[in-house]
Amino acid sequence: MSLEQAESDEAADPLDPVRQFVALERDVLVLSAAMFAFSLGFQMTNRYMAEYLSALGASAVVIGLFGSFGNVISAVYPYPGGAISDRIGSRYALTAFGLCSTVGFGIWLVAPAFRDVAVGPISLAVVAVFVGLILAQAWKSFGLGATFAIVKQAVPPSQLAAGFASTETFRRTAFLVGPLLAAALFYPFGSSDGAIVTAFQLILLVAIAFGVLGTIVQHVLYRADEDSVGKEFEGITQLFAELRAMPAELRPLLVGDTLVRFANGMVYVFFVIVVTRFLEVGLTLSVPGIGTVSLSPQSYFGILLGIEMLVALVTMIPAARVAERIGLKPIVALGFAVYAVFPVLLINAPEDAAVLAGLFAFSGLRFAGLPAHKALIVGPAELGAGGRVTGAYYLLRNVIVIPSAALGGLLWGGFSNPVTGTELFAGDPTAAFTVATVIGLVGTAYFLLFGTEFEAYQ
Repeated sequence: MSLEQAESDEAADPLDPVRQFVALERDVLVLSAAMFAFSLGFQMTNRYMAEYLSALGASAVVIGLFGSFGNVISAVYPYPGGAISDRIGSRYALTAFGLCSTVGFGIWLVAPAFRDVAVGPISLAVVAVFVGLILAQAWKSFGLGATFAIVKQAVPPSQLAAGFASTETFRRTAFLVGPLLAAALFYPFGSSDGAIVTAFQLILLVAIAFGVLGTIVQHVLYRADEDSVGKEFEGITQLFAELRAMPAELRPLLVGDTLVRFANGMVYVFFVIVVTRFLEVGLTLSVPGIGTVSLSPQSYFGILLGIEMLVALVTMIPAARVAERIGLKPIVALGFAVYAVFPVLLINAPEDAAVLAGLFAFSGLRFAGLPAHKALIVGPAELGAGGRVTGAYYLLRNVIVIPSAALGGLLWGGFSNPVTGTELFAGDPTAAFTVATVIGLVGTAYFLLFGTEFEAYQ
């Protein structure tokens, strides 16, 4: 057997998770299992949050602010999460983050009990949803650096895209199963606000169960003795030093990625509103032996998310393999381009279930570039510093993206002069989604012009 073949046999193989388990390539599999549990819970809930908030009485502007609040958390959490992971090890870090997320799901569950309590112009239930997000997003954002570091220490540099494809496959499988399960839970209920709240609470119960399971699995099965523990976090001066020392290869990627994510952040939280309240597209099917089955727009949105994730799962691993032959940059650029054009296509779509299915299938292609994107981020980092490099990258990107959802909410819902009350902009969903696409295309073009390749893939 050649050295190249031996290295290939030892690398994480995303095409055969069962073989990985038999070969005791355990850390990536444990991480993948935890990703499945938390991703299922978060995907079932997060993609419907705008609908949940709307049912609780929140306006488009408040929904936009919720999206920006999530961006704040995404910006603030990854770096300290990566530093904690590098310092105490991934096992204990991810266990703590998992517990926080599960508690956050619980706060969302009880939020409707405070619907009749006013806090200024909004309900205390809406405030509780904001508070719950602080905890619910802990595993996803605090644990980001830890998940990157685990993959980096488990596979050789030339196989990073394949290693990330392994974890992403499990994660995106949850993104497929979660929305379909949500669609099934929405099915017996109507489209009234009360019915939406009841169905969403059932979804949250499932999310809590998977959160508990994921926390136990990663704590019991992850091999803490193989953690590459780095230096102690030295404070804000260390953060600035690591931002300045960020590998040069990451800078063009960071600029393009930030523009694309800003564009997506403007409208992402409103995707469910477009389907359920703007286009109001459901689905009626004639099923042999059952009869006519009518899906509400809320249920059909879950089906659309399932279609999106099915395409992602089918294309992700082949895209990672292609990246090993042609490089990471073209695959990442493809994902950016799909991110960019999807909003303008969705908001201008006809009220046709088949057309929406095709659009969400197209949207699934944006995930094909994620393993290559992650490899391009963490590849240049030194072993033992993967968590901090990843955290610094996402901190800088997500800080800039913070106001995106609020801007989208203002363009969607309109705004007035706070002094005179004169309407300055009436609000136009089409304008919000069109501006998002323009910004996304600028980011894609920048990365194509200036982005660099990771050495292992050249």
